[in-house]
Amino acid sequence: MLAYLAIIFSAILANNIVFSQFLGICPFIGVSKNLESAFGMSMDVAFVMAVATAVTWLLQHYVLLPLGLVYVQTIAFILVIAVLVQMLEIIMKKTSPGLYSALGVFLPLITTNCAVLGVAIIVAQKDFGFLYSIVYAVSTALGFGLALSLFAGIREQLALAELPRSMRGVPIALITAGILAMAFMGFSGIC
Repeated sequence: MLAYLAIIFSAILANNIVFSQFLGICPFIGVSKNLESAFGMSMDVAFVMAVATAVTWLLQHYVLLPLGLVYVQTIAFILVIAVLVQMLEIIMKKTSPGLYSALGVFLPLITTNCAVLGVAIIVAQKDFGFLYSIVYAVSTALGFGLALSLFAGIREQLALAELPRSMRGVPIALITAGILAMAFMGFSGIC
């Protein structure tokens, strides 16, 4: 139980996928202009990351390793993630049109989110067990959501602030992201 708590704390704070491992930066910068879109992206990423990690773990342990095909791991994982996102989009469109219209905008972005692929590869490299992999994926997704939500809240406030013209938009966003990354680095000594 203590090992699971350590992985949860580590994945959310100490080894945050955005601030420590620099994965998922594109949606972090692009979708974080308001809290609503950041929350929608976070929920979609959490679901896809958990399902993709489970499927890629099974693929790794029951197909790639036994057949000696580990060298195609990255390509196989990318294909699995793309197929999962497409299936999720189709299922949501047919079963829950309201949810699809609310969250469906972010689904194509998840296909190109390197954080999802990064978690699948990290799980494979560290040879986590199945349950441990799922806990790691969900915790990492929560860390991604925390980073995205914090950044979106700060960006909403920065939009109201009087800033020099040269600092508006992306420049102040990157400076803010750097300060947030340094703040999250404070947790690295705990785990």
